[in-house]
Amino acid sequence: MKPEVVFGLENAAWPAVLVGAGGGISVANASAKNVFGPAVSGDTASLSSIWATENGAGATDFLARWEQSPTVAGILKFKTAGGVVKPFYTSICPFHHDGKKSFVLQLLPGDGLPASAPMSAELPATASGDAALKQKLDCVLQLARTVSLDFNNVLTGVLAHTSLLLGKAEPDHPWRRSLLEVEKSAARAAEIAGELAQFSRQEKVARRAPPGNLNTVVNRCVEFFQNAHGTRFKWRLSPERALFGARFDEAKVQQAVTKILENAVEAFGVSGTGQITVATRNVELTEATQDRNTRLAAGAYVCVEISDSGSGIDAESLPRIFEPFFTTKRAPHRGLGLALVYGIITNHGGGVAISSSPGQGTSARIYLPAERTVVHETAGTGNELRGSATVLVVDDESIVLTMAETILSDFGYKVLTANGGQKALAILSQPGSQVDLVITDLVMPGMGGRELMERVQQLHPGLPLMPTSGYVMPEDKKHSAGYLQKPFTSTELLVKVKAALATAKAVD
Repeated sequence: MKPEVVFGLENAAWPAVLVGAGGGISVANASAKNVFGPAVSGDTASLSSIWATENGAGATDFLARWEQSPTVAGILKFKTAGGVVKPFYTSICPFHHDGKKSFVLQLLPGDGLPASAPMSAELPATASGDAALKQKLDCVLQLARTVSLDFNNVLTGVLAHTSLLLGKAEPDHPWRRSLLEVEKSAARAAEIAGELAQFSRQEKVARRAPPGNLNTVVNRCVEFFQNAHGTRFKWRLSPERALFGARFDEAKVQQAVTKILENAVEAFGVSGTGQITVATRNVELTEATQDRNTRLAAGAYVCVEISDSGSGIDAESLPRIFEPFFTTKRAPHRGLGLALVYGIITNHGGGVAISSSPGQGTSARIYLPAERTVVHETAGTGNELRGSATVLVVDDESIVLTMAETILSDFGYKVLTANGGQKALAILSQPGSQVDLVITDLVMPGMGGRELMERVQQLHPGLPLMPTSGYVMPEDKKHSAGYLQKPFTSTELLVKVKAALATAKAVD
């Protein structure tokens, strides 16, 4: 791992520092700087400058001794910016980069710890056991967020470049099958990253997206499986042409539909064949209705029904299909698939119903709350996605910058890139600078995406902004509609850019 990967801990709510074997602090997150002040910043920052004498051994001696006999965590005391010595439940882990030895220290608040707590003491019995467990869990959750964020950045480049090439390749191109396999593998990796991100979330995140047409997502998912499996299955598609509009997170609902389609394909075994039916329809309920395991309140819904003629699900397993980690499949299946589908759809206020019989196939129905207005499908290919506007892309990952520049330039846009908030502001401050849209990652070292958007709004009121991230959501509802979830395909990027520019033009 590289230091910038570790300091996905930059956004942790507790202090975290990267310390060399000699005791020098090379990286400190925002919380550490807030608690300890200038002592952890700059070229001369060292652990000894915040190390309390009550710990006994000096900082460097402690690290050397810890390396000989490491413990996961213990209580240590540090001097805060106000000169007050406070205990912290300190988690330590070794870190090696470019042949150099370092240590990552995470300092969890020691509220409730006795003032005389000895160095490396275990959390005392007088402190709450639940609090200790929560502190450890917070560390795991933060690590999961960090990994999913960086994983999504890499997958964004893979998926976007692959989908761009697939869009250009003729159906009989000799590389098309290999590209489809790359896309399939990246999609599976994105699913794993999504599961990791879902695990790391402690709260449901509600966002009010603009009404969208669910057919767009369903068609995209079906096309992927048709390309991947050729003529193995007979596909029967029955979309509602005047589908109600629904407010949904496109990336998450696409993940749910993909998982159900994946289960439908796997219901036929490795080489079996059969029919898969995909239908969308409007549902209007005048009273509360029960569909198998889900209860729907009165109101309007859009329904996606995916049915297969495969092996079906036995009566004993059917009641457990939404349980986390329950699966009847062999590895590498983790038993999180339908649990995630259930979580995604219920977080949208909808429901998922499954009916099945052994040997008779399975039918899965996704219900999303809808508005009784029709939202027509947006075009996703060809000249309709081209543009000539100037787009500034801001991301600390060069993979993402290169990918965005390649795709947007290929469709006629002029692209400027910046690897951080300060550089982006420098570009926007240049005399004669003309930027029509700013796309920015929300999680970046130094100046984050949220601060950058605030600064841009002050300097250039009305300039459209498009936040993107693999985990963090925009806090401002104004920017939620234009939010682009990582990883994304080239088409998703182009559609979002086109929509953001069109919305800004309509406001003007």
